[in-house]
Amino acid sequence: MSVNKLDVLNIAGYKFEPLSDIDSLVQEFQLVCDDLKLKGSVYLSPNGINFSLAGSEEAIEQYIHFIEQDRRFLDIPLKKTYSETQPFRRMKVRPKKEIISLGRDDINPRELTGGYVTPKELYAMYENNEDVIVLDTRNEYETRVGLFENAVDLQLDTFRDFPDAIEQLPEEYKDKQIVMYCTGGIRCEKASAVMLKAGFSDVKQLEGGVLDYFKETGGKYWNGDCFVFDERVALDTGLNETEYIYCYICREPLSAEEKASPDFKINEYCPYCIKK
Repeated sequence: MSVNKLDVLNIAGYKFEPLSDIDSLVQEFQLVCDDLKLKGSVYLSPNGINFSLAGSEEAIEQYIHFIEQDRRFLDIPLKKTYSETQPFRRMKVRPKKEIISLGRDDINPRELTGGYVTPKELYAMYENNEDVIVLDTRNEYETRVGLFENAVDLQLDTFRDFPDAIEQLPEEYKDKQIVMYCTGGIRCEKASAVMLKAGFSDVKQLEGGVLDYFKETGGKYWNGDCFVFDERVALDTGLNETEYIYCYICREPLSAEEKASPDFKINEYCPYCIKK
């Protein structure tokens, strides 16, 4: 048997769907996920579900069968990757006010969200040198790991800063073609609505996010790796785990170069801890 066998299936999915029975859903999901020995997170809120889970293929199949017994959770597009080891430490199911926190009650992707650009369509835009603004909606520590060629990086500390950050964009962007992206797509559902309400006229979002772009195009026009929210830290364009690690003190992602820095000492400090 190969020691490098990728036995662990990782899935991520979300759906904006009105939910009223949050407390009973939290209990039910926790019981099922624990029984299947899954690890990761499930967030349930009045506006929908967001999950990132890892386990055996059989366990993941059973989880999908379980959620699809509830019609509200049918047809959730899944991002799938494989890893050698379990990338999550525990299994947590939590109620949340929002499945992706923005702090804007007026933003509901079921009512307003930007149109979609497929990975292959974005690839073609790059190939054809189209006049398009490619906008990153992720946080600064994510964009530091990697981002699209010539992408606009808003240097966000948190996603809640996004509405204020776009106010600083040049006025002429309001009439330009904008394609925004994030890791798996969920942040763009809200970010695109924020931009449309702010007067940007042509706002699209990358369908399936960066991970689907890697899967469908091989990752050309992406520089670096892609940060992911688990212990793998980052994936390359082939969806393989990279050399990045977390600083266990401040949780910043650290490259091989940063790990070799005199400002890094495992479990004590890193270049970012020292700056803070």
